[in-house]
Amino acid sequence: MRIASVSIAAMATVLAAPAFAQDQAQAEDTGGGIAQIVVTAQKRAENVQDVPIAISAFSADALQERAVGSVASLSNISLNVTLDAGTPFSGSSAVLSAYIRGIGANDFAFNIDPGVGVYLDGVYLARSVGANQDLPDVERIEVLKGPQGTLFGRNTIGGAISIVTHDPGDEFRFKGDVTTGRFGLVQTRGTVDLPLTDGLAASVSFATKNRDGYVKRVAFPGASNFDSTPITNYKAAGYHNIGYGSEGGDNSWNLRGKLRYDNKSNMRITVSGDYSNIDQSQLANTLIKTTPAVFAGTYNCAIQGVVVGDCGGGPPSFAYLGGIGGLNSIFDNPTVFGVNADGNPANNRLPYDDRFVSNDIDVSYANGNNYSKLKTYGGSGTIEFDLSDTMMIKSITAYRELHWNAGMDLDGSPLNFLHTSFTMNQWQFSQELQLNGSAMDKKLNYVLGAYFFKEAGDLHDYVTFAEGLLQVDGPNDLSTKNYAFFGQIDYRPTEQFGITIGGRYTKENKSFEGFQSDANGLTYKILTQVGVPECASINPISDACRIAAGFPNQGQPLRYYVAGTQRKSFSDFSPKIGVQYHPTDDAMLYASWSKGYKTGGWTTRLSNPLPTAPDFNEEKATTWEVGVKSMFLDRRLQINAAAFLTNYKGIQLNFQQGVSPTIQNAGDARIKGFEVEVVAAPTDGFLINASVGYTDSYYTAVLAGAQVAANPFQAGVFPGADLPKTPKWKFNISPRYELSLGGDSKLVVIADYTHTTSLWNDTERAYLLQRGPTDIVNGNITYKSGNHWDLTVGMTNITDERYLVTGQAQIAGGQFYGTYSRPREWFARLGVEF
Repeated sequence: MRIASVSIAAMATVLAAPAFAQDQAQAEDTGGGIAQIVVTAQKRAENVQDVPIAISAFSADALQERAVGSVASLSNISLNVTLDAGTPFSGSSAVLSAYIRGIGANDFAFNIDPGVGVYLDGVYLARSVGANQDLPDVERIEVLKGPQGTLFGRNTIGGAISIVTHDPGDEFRFKGDVTTGRFGLVQTRGTVDLPLTDGLAASVSFATKNRDGYVKRVAFPGASNFDSTPITNYKAAGYHNIGYGSEGGDNSWNLRGKLRYDNKSNMRITVSGDYSNIDQSQLANTLIKTTPAVFAGTYNCAIQGVVVGDCGGGPPSFAYLGGIGGLNSIFDNPTVFGVNADGNPANNRLPYDDRFVSNDIDVSYANGNNYSKLKTYGGSGTIEFDLSDTMMIKSITAYRELHWNAGMDLDGSPLNFLHTSFTMNQWQFSQELQLNGSAMDKKLNYVLGAYFFKEAGDLHDYVTFAEGLLQVDGPNDLSTKNYAFFGQIDYRPTEQFGITIGGRYTKENKSFEGFQSDANGLTYKILTQVGVPECASINPISDACRIAAGFPNQGQPLRYYVAGTQRKSFSDFSPKIGVQYHPTDDAMLYASWSKGYKTGGWTTRLSNPLPTAPDFNEEKATTWEVGVKSMFLDRRLQINAAAFLTNYKGIQLNFQQGVSPTIQNAGDARIKGFEVEVVAAPTDGFLINASVGYTDSYYTAVLAGAQVAANPFQAGVFPGADLPKTPKWKFNISPRYELSLGGDSKLVVIADYTHTTSLWNDTERAYLLQRGPTDIVNGNITYKSGNHWDLTVGMTNITDERYLVTGQAQIAGGQFYGTYSRPREWFARLGVEF
């Protein structure tokens, strides 16, 4: 399974002419033309042009030259890939929404596994939280497209992103830079290599980043004349940065240390550890539109003292009738009823409607929580032992943790109308063993392995709707245990012909217990008002009333979820078969067939009681791919192309059920497309890359319960509808020109232009959340004085293109909201190396 996106990788290597520290990542010096790049996508070092996998690879220098500072920033220069910083109501740009060829996941919840696996030095990062890694000391990044189940395992059904960090060198070296820019940006990065003794070396890397937000919070005109309830009256994960300021800012630092032993004999040992601390404002948020039903209408009726009628879309205002308290009364708000009808302006309440939709997408009237605090850290140990000249055993042992606390004000108003906050705590342990080798005079290459993974943790959701009308309090505990056995054989009986056969067997056990509850007892208040006899009185709630309301747990009348631990087991075999034909030394034709799967789980977000815990099953993908990789004109022209077809089964998608986003196996889809990339180096110093990608992804079947008919708000979900987060076309052109100024000095000019057609940001395909066609232009100029210092000035998003990165249609809750892309930003960077 190969893809033309290698050309971007090769181009990136040439652009920076990097000299990778390790032999398995070394760019080969071709003496001019397009350089080669070596990757480890198949668990061994290979020229990327010889790897039958759709892969893009980017060197450290190429990433820096293109101002790529995070995984999400790769999106513009990776074909048929959508990488977004943030998901709906996640609150943090460190959360990664990753889609490759129409397959991925757009949520951060613990119960939802990513569809694109992210690996840090061979260690799987199980959560999308923190997966949008900063890249301060990266040696290279490999983006593998299509199912990677054989060698990488579960949850790589769309592909895998492998981040390889810098290894210690044998000589003392320091490389660092400081950057300033728009919105008060101050960023520092540095890496030092420290040789200790013969065969033993260490490296230490650091990075800091501070930047103001680009969405400004301002006071709503006249808001001080109206009454309001303090947000501290409502349950939340915390109360930080309450009030005004900005959203979308950064404040982070991280450290990484490595110790590597290599005595040039038969054993190599690498021990590494890293720590990241992110204390930022919330993900930038803009209120796009309000809706009158259901909660907005209910609230607007209540403050007018209206008990019947729809008041523009809401049901009767039963929830705010005075005298229905008694359930967690600190969160009850009976005093709101009729406050705008008593002639006393001092206690009036602002209605919730479009008055809070600002005329400027970078201005918000929100004044609630505004923070995201994330700590991630871990360590790993890698041992490589050569059993012979042709056989090596490799062990990777790793442990990681993350601790996250975030709070967002999503309603864009001074009201407490949609406030979300979360805590997540997670730890994971993994152990992988590999046996890598070759035989038959290197005609046969193989990798055999075993893998063990264990993960556990908790996610606690807090959501306030409509001044406390609904108070979601949702602690959840989850754990996973996974083991797998895998192998792949690559056999090349002749110089022209090769075959690949591989497979992976996975066994997984999951457990979950959900405690989601309504702290305000809304369901019981509804039953009281509609005259259910068992609920004539709810002070206290009788067991008969609990049963009539459908709550499943005796003694826990507010808990939606059934009591007890839920358990699910999954098993899967993911095979791969491929053939390659090499008509010349500089050309390869290939074809492959592969499978992958993504594990299932449970829906955790409920706003109504259910008799059983709602679960969902695994999803699976089968992909066929054909392609060509080729080099011409004495390595001055590279042309790569690939075409693919994927059958996608049991798709796990978020559907809005009332106010609750719930996961379902929505149906099946077919995904087909192609990629063509051309790299040309017509003269020394000048290189240009051009690429085009096409993806046609559509549902072939949709479960009856998951279908959404077209309506004034949404295009709907039905057979033939497009999958989310997947544009049909993407085009990129990236020229680079290097001019010698005499001596060791030179000037490097770089530009990137990417055109992407429109895509749907959410499952139900809401019109107001659709991302339109985009044209992104970046560019910079670098002056390099020998090998010791350089100065870069540049700009990202030069044309100030603004588009929705993510968002949610919270129609029942009363609003459409979303995060717009960052505006135009200039930067200046000074780098040193000695």
